[in-house]
Amino acid sequence: MLVAYIRRRWPKGETTEYLDKSSRARFSREDLDGLMREVRRGHVDVLVVYKLDRLGRSLQHLAQLIGELEANGTALVATSQGIDTSESNSAGRLQMHVLAAVAEFERSVIRERINAGLAAARERGQKLGRPRTLDRYVSAVARLSGRGMSGRKIAAKLNIPVGSVFAVLKKATNGQ
Repeated sequence: MLVAYIRRRWPKGETTEYLDKSSRARFSREDLDGLMREVRRGHVDVLVVYKLDRLGRSLQHLAQLIGELEANGTALVATSQGIDTSESNSAGRLQMHVLAAVAEFERSVIRERINAGLAAARERGQKLGRPRTLDRYVSAVARLSGRGMSGRKIAAKLNIPVGSVFAVLKKATNGQ
């Protein structure tokens, strides 16, 4: 049905069909990932789907995809829902901008939730972020330095950059 629609609408257009199958037991979207790679490369002018729920599995996922389509200049056509964001359709372009605005709103809501969660964690006194990788070398660097070994020799022995050795030593001498 979609192939016939595409051939009627764009008789000289080149088409590629992407078809993901999913089941309750196994869920894979390999073809969607391949499609989005082509969209990012600028190789897709128009994406035609039967319904929007065939494209995204959730409102958040759909909003993300629509935002990415808009950013890469790919029109979206949902044949059963009357959505057409191609250049030849000014109402469709309005739809795409509205859908892109919804996608941006969804991203900002997620960002606000993340920032609120981080602020709450800070208030509880939780340390945020990854642990510094140099922290695991503090005792070894201090021990070797205490034996009178130079920074360069310590770096060679521990297989870490010389600058890292001096950063650890500076941190240890400043009492941080």
